[in-house]
Amino acid sequence: MSDILRELLCVSEKAANIARACRQQEALFQLLIEEKKEGEKNKKFAVDFKTLADVLVQEVIKQNLENKFPGLGKKISGEESNEFTNDLGEKIILRLCSAEAETVELLSKVLNGNKLASEALAKVVHQDVSFTDPALDSIRVDIPQDILGIWVDPIDSTYQYIKGSADIKPNQGIFSCGLQCVTILIGVYDIQTGTPLMGVVNQPFVSQDPNTLRWKGQCYWGLSYMETNIHSLQLHIPERNGTETSSQLTENTSSEAEAHGFSAVISTSEKETIKAALFRVCGGSVFRAAGAGYKSLCVVQGLVDIYIFSEDTTFKWDSCAAHAILRSMGGGMVDLKECLERNPEKGLNLPQLVYHVPNEGASGVDQWANKGGLIAYRSRRQLEMFLSLLIQNLVPADTNT
Repeated sequence: MSDILRELLCVSEKAANIARACRQQEALFQLLIEEKKEGEKNKKFAVDFKTLADVLVQEVIKQNLENKFPGLGKKISGEESNEFTNDLGEKIILRLCSAEAETVELLSKVLNGNKLASEALAKVVHQDVSFTDPALDSIRVDIPQDILGIWVDPIDSTYQYIKGSADIKPNQGIFSCGLQCVTILIGVYDIQTGTPLMGVVNQPFVSQDPNTLRWKGQCYWGLSYMETNIHSLQLHIPERNGTETSSQLTENTSSEAEAHGFSAVISTSEKETIKAALFRVCGGSVFRAAGAGYKSLCVVQGLVDIYIFSEDTTFKWDSCAAHAILRSMGGGMVDLKECLERNPEKGLNLPQLVYHVPNEGASGVDQWANKGGLIAYRSRRQLEMFLSLLIQNLVPADTNT
């Protein structure tokens, strides 16, 4: 099974290369934006865009996985339509061709005959990418391929990607906006239970070389299946006295949170009632950031304890990847509305987000919305304590919103 995870990592790195290539030349980038059609738009934004980079990334992920693992490409669902209309009014279905020259020809139609741009993009699309991580070699688990489904968000935080700000300064390691908030999300789930099993979050724009202006990225992954829980951050967590396991460190993180208070990352569009309660619970440790994938990644990285969002404008492709990584670390991602309505004294299970069934009565993208909002967390004990404080600080009339 490490073979599938390894391929997911390779294809996420190829996707990151595409994302970086499409930002390299401003003249090229201006060609890549096409406003999304009605029905594809996220209602949170007045104007929403899809880019050629988005669609290329999604198609590369599908095609590469299908080539290596026949049948798996058909299990991939994502945010983007692969249909483009060029300046001549021609509708073009974008796909990854087997030969680079064919991809050039297809891209050239989308880009209104811009051969140089098409050749540059096709080269990146067909470039071989390898990914090495010693932890992958230690995975010995067999997950049946026929139970796997995959959610892909090819470029999360498209607005930040289009805007392209590169000079944002972080606040305690957290970027409020800018290219650092852009992520590529690949989440694998069990189609029978909806449980997330594997996740890859690739951050293409982490640091920029001041001389060449070229970007370097970072990739995070996790696998959680039966008794196997492993993630990429295990090798990066400093050992205390050289004896503690990663699970013990997670518990220590929880103890520290109890002593020093909570930290949370939120959306700029979060409701005032939630923000007011959060400021009472977390004090000054409430951070705003762009991108659902990036905010989840802040929890994965341990920059904050909690990512909370009360609205219904994140989707399964936004949350599945980070959810799988958090599960492998002993955390998870739960439905906020259900958490606020549950009675913990009755011992009810935490309402984990699931990924295999559409929302009843919904249509279009809303079928796959996280309707009750969400909370991402690193430890259950931490979450229970946070929820207790949040509920105490919420106005009663607002607990059902």
